[in-house]
Amino acid sequence: MQQYIDLYNEHREAFHRDAPAALNALRERALQVVAGTPLPPRGSDDHEAIDLPEMFATDYGLNVSRLNIDPRLAESFHCDVPNLSTALWCVAGDVPRPTATALRPMPGVDVMTLRQAGQRCPELLEQYLGQAADISQPVVALNTLLAQDGLLIHVHEGVTCPKPIQIVNILNATAPMMAVRRLLVVADSGANVKLLLCDHTQRDGVPMLSLQVTEVFAASGATIDVYDLEEATAATRRVNASFVSQSDNSNVLVDTITLSGGTTRNEITVDANDPGTETHLLGMAIADGSQTVDNRTLIRHHAPRCDSNEMYKYVLDDKAVGGFEGRIRVDEGCPRVEAYQGNRNLLAAATARMHTKPQLEIYTDDVRCSHGTTIGQLDDDALFYMQSRGIPRDTARTMLMQAFMADVIDAVRLDVLRDRLRHLVDKRFAGQLASCANCHIQSPRPPIG
Repeated sequence: MQQYIDLYNEHREAFHRDAPAALNALRERALQVVAGTPLPPRGSDDHEAIDLPEMFATDYGLNVSRLNIDPRLAESFHCDVPNLSTALWCVAGDVPRPTATALRPMPGVDVMTLRQAGQRCPELLEQYLGQAADISQPVVALNTLLAQDGLLIHVHEGVTCPKPIQIVNILNATAPMMAVRRLLVVADSGANVKLLLCDHTQRDGVPMLSLQVTEVFAASGATIDVYDLEEATAATRRVNASFVSQSDNSNVLVDTITLSGGTTRNEITVDANDPGTETHLLGMAIADGSQTVDNRTLIRHHAPRCDSNEMYKYVLDDKAVGGFEGRIRVDEGCPRVEAYQGNRNLLAAATARMHTKPQLEIYTDDVRCSHGTTIGQLDDDALFYMQSRGIPRDTARTMLMQAFMADVIDAVRLDVLRDRLRHLVDKRFAGQLASCANCHIQSPRPPIG
């Protein structure tokens, strides 16, 4: 971590110059944490899939001077979902820019950079920025120390966002680069918004790291859907820490989908602060080669009558490694909580590995809580039955893996996106391009299994 401390100290003025005051006010505390709290290494714990110090050891560059990097959006990249109209923002590295669709006004919905928010609504940033994210975590502290900008999405009271907001994060540097991204989502009482986050890498073989912190605030009766889709190269590393704060009767869904990449670590922390909240955490990972995907979740029920449901599924092939650590906590004096957690894993090769650790912490009575995990291989009887009906073995294997993922895809609450995900998953299992249609930035991969 010392290399990043030195970089910050050398360019302190540049980091502070155009950043909002609410972000700059957090940096001193962040510096103390980064300097005094080491990243946790992979130790003897069998449930630890990723070595965080090794992830950050590369001498990554940062775009301190805020150079505009051409995302080549028109030339080689078409991240679209048929029949889905979105307000589209592109983040090239960590420099956000709107497209024409994002510039069209949506009454009651504000989408802007954090720099713009620091000028237009500084009181909103002071109220929310850094209030959900746990800065005592070294990953969050490093992001806070090095972030120079980000995006704010604010949906006003009672407003339903007329279209999903899509953020396409692109890595396309020619040298090892770290993109430090920040996203703040605030939905006022009764608001409704859907977000589609797409992470892509446009250059094969160049080491890149995406370091993102997302904060989501759902006020009373608000509904927020966040669909987080990663399609990256084997040289890409991603560390994403998301924090959700829910007020009474709010409904939040976070769906984390990893179709391809190198090393991925997603951490999601949810605080259900008031009665009547509803939380849905979904995850899906398809990994092969030497890919590693690690998802960690924590749902804290601080009030009675809160419901949560989470399900994460993995299909692992070759020497891929998966990790899942999920924890549900119910505080004392919080009865009538219903919380369910599931982790299902399919190993398509004997060399693939899965680390899983579901956990419950219950400090009160009168609750319904459960967790469970399974690790297995494809059903030989089902394969034999399908082959006996004339279906080739490879096709049968692909069909069974598609069926395995079906319930996670079916839980998507956006119809056209759900259909698109079915298509992308089918292509991924078939070994076709891991990226979206008309996008030729990655090499073909062998079929899973």
